[in-house]
Formats: sequence, structure tokens, C-alpha cells
Amino acid sequence: MPCQGGTRGALGTVLLALAALLAVGQDYDSPSWWPEQPPSGRGYGKAPQCVDIPPDLPLCHDVGYTRMQLPNLLEHDSLAEVKQQAGAWVPLLAKRCHGDTQLFLCSLFAPVCLDQPVYPCRSLCQVVRASCAPLMEAFGFPWPEMLRCARFPPDHQLCIAVQFGSSQATPPPAARICPQCETEPKAEGMMEQMCASDFVLKTRLRELQAEGGERRLAAARKKTLLKRGPLQRPDTRRLVLHMRNAAACPCPQLADLRRPFLVLGRKAGGQLLLGAVYRWERGNREMRFALQFMFSYPCPPRYAPLPGAEQP
Repeated sequence: MPCQGGTRGALGTVLLALAALLAVGQDYDSPSWWPEQPPSGRGYGKAPQCVDIPPDLPLCHDVGYTRMQLPNLLEHDSLAEVKQQAGAWVPLLAKRCHGDTQLFLCSLFAPVCLDQPVYPCRSLCQVVRASCAPLMEAFGFPWPEMLRCARFPPDHQLCIAVQFGSSQATPPPAARICPQCETEPKAEGMMEQMCASDFVLKTRLRELQAEGGERRLAAARKKTLLKRGPLQRPDTRRLVLHMRNAAACPCPQLADLRRPFLVLGRKAGGQLLLGAVYRWERGNREMRFALQFMFSYPCPPRYAPLPGAEQP
């Protein structure tokens, strides 16, 4: 997440430059670029206002400016709506899939106050999508239509370009742990994963042959469903879990399959996708706390990417 002082200073310089260009009327091919489908939602037509970025909008903490415009560029016309919808994207920042993920998202959710709206450049969208979409896909979340890169202006028009990350997609480290195995067994992180999961179960696992870059695991016949979600009887009879984009990455939790596991997953595209896996530890207080408050934890809306996204 871009939150270091140098990053904030660089973003501030970029925004000052944008403001100066708007103030002097710098010529561009289309300085008043507008989306291919003009806004038509509840926020369209309302007079824009400049407000403080609230402290409980963690997606855009330390983004380099402190004031944002409402309605925003996603047609959210209240801070309550912005906070609700932006909350689902916060976990993606922790995955560090690209250095400009926060810049891209906040340019839409919390646009800086300028005389005219400035959208992210198409190239910024493309590099963030190229780096983050495979990670999202591993959890069964497609890149959403509202962030389709063709909706944004090309680089020769006035827009926010790639700043902190590479102009190329960020390749994952060769020895990076599988994303399904990254979350530490801490109560808050586990409850956030449970929010994003359709089902939660305790089971032993058996390795199956990998297929098409997917690691596959079969649940034991005897299992405990702690959260059933959309699982039907045929799903539970022979439960096979798919780990997308995980054939070549390590998962320390699965090094020893002799012990039971706490498994979290989603049903998407006719498959059961493994979202997170933890070694079952009866005396683990963090795990017990997470399971006790699984259904009362304040989950974000299932709206966008990791972990809360629209169903594919």
C-alpha cells in the first residue's frame, strides 16, 4: 500500500500539477473527457461538494490529499455510501498486487477536489487489473464491469497516470505463498475471510491430482459444516475444493495432511473454491473467538473484489 512519506509527496506533486493545468486551460485533445456512458445514477446532476476524507474510510488513508469530491466518480452521493462500498476493497491493498492499486481506486471512490473531474488513465487501470485480477480470480471474484478499463481515457488526455508502481504488471515472487494460505490465524483476519466465504467447515483433506494450474483437495466424508451457505446435499457428499492459480506456489498449512483443517470457501461457476485454510487447533483462542462471533461480525457489502464481491 502506498503510504510512505515519499509516496504521499509524489502524489501531492501530481495533483498540484493537475490543478495547475486546469487553472491555465492547458490544451489537450479532449480536456473535458467524459465516460462512454455518462453518469445517470442518483448522484448525477447534483452540485459537487468538497468534503474531508473521513477517518473511517481506510481505503484512502494516506493517499496524499485530505479533501474529496461528492458525488464521486462512481456516482456515490453520500459519505455513508462511499464508506460502505469502499470497505469491500480494503483487503486488496493488503495483498500489494500493484503499487498503484490505492491510487487507482481512490481516484474513483474519493476523487480529489478540482474544477473538473479527472479520471484514472486507461493504462493505470490496465496495469492494476493485470496485476490484481489474477489474485481476485483465485478467490472467484471477477474484475467488475464498473472498472472496465475501456471506460477510462487514454494517456494523451488529461487523466491520472501510473505513478508508484511499474508500468508493467507486477509479477508475483517465485516463492510467494499461495494467496489462499497467506492470512495469519488472527481473529479479525479470520472473521474478514469468513465474511467473504459462502461456507466454513472443519474437515480433513486429501490431495487430488492438479488440473489446469489448479490444486485440488478432497474433503473427508466426515466433516462439520459450521456455515452451510449455498451448499446442497450433493455438494457435501463428495466435496472437492479448487485452489485457483495455486499449482506452483507453496502452502505451509497443507504440508501435513494428517491433521484436520478449518476451511473457508465460495461456490462460483459450479466449483467450490478454497478461499482460506487454517490448521485446526482446539486450544487456539483466536480461532475460537472467530468462530464464536462469525455471524455477528460487521461484514462489508458483497460488492467488489477481495473479499466482498458480486457473485459471478
